[in-house]
Amino acid sequence: MQHNQTYRYKKGLSVSYRVAGEGKPLIMLHGWGSSGEVMWPLAEQLSDLRRCYVLDLPGFGHSSVPDRPWSVDDYADLVRQFISDRELGETDLLVHSFGGRIALKLCARPAGRTLIGKVLITGGAGMKPKRSASYYLKKYAAKLLKAPFLLLPPALREKGLAKLRSTSLWKGLGSGDYRQLSGVMRETFVKTVTEYLEPCLPEIPHEVLLLWGKNDRATPLYQARRMEEGIEQAALVVVDHAGHYAFLDRPSHFASIARAFFEE
Repeated sequence: MQHNQTYRYKKGLSVSYRVAGEGKPLIMLHGWGSSGEVMWPLAEQLSDLRRCYVLDLPGFGHSSVPDRPWSVDDYADLVRQFISDRELGETDLLVHSFGGRIALKLCARPAGRTLIGKVLITGGAGMKPKRSASYYLKKYAAKLLKAPFLLLPPALREKGLAKLRSTSLWKGLGSGDYRQLSGVMRETFVKTVTEYLEPCLPEIPHEVLLLWGKNDRATPLYQARRMEEGIEQAALVVVDHAGHYAFLDRPSHFASIARAFFEE
């Protein structure tokens, strides 16, 4: 069993990661609410082909929590600095869900053209979702609840909003992920999930494989198709009988496709 290693990022933030295999570097990034642990079996399956770096993103797993709310750009900065500090050279990416947001941001940057090689995105987030009527009802209910406090002086406003956010009524308006969070990570969640990354797509020159579970409900197939249309060198492969965690639902099938992509 590979032991966790620690990468010391700026301002004392520690990032836990594990390494498997030899060869060209492959960084693996997990989704929101998860950790590198969920990606580790896949890393072991690809370890004879790539040197896999499986990170716990800040705020998850064994990594420390940021000292302020982070944006997607902050997470992209971390990955870029990790590649630079570890002197990895051109590095491939295999990312899931929230990790997909980070990959899109990083690849769209000028520096991403030299730092990043091939990219495999599975169940990647970042596209603007289609919303139900209940979503908009909750959204406008939240605005109505906040409205009276916005007329108060700053000190009283913040005190009143803090009290509002602690009520069961307010918490009931948020998503499951939102309700389980607090402090910096709750603010990070809001900051990252409300940024839509369609503008990044035309700026991505990389070869990108979109490997998607057909039954993915968290990031439905229409979002993968939007990425495929927007990224010049993207190709979509749909995995039958698989959902948001296609690499867990059909591990051997998923790994065989990933191997074919990275072997080329």
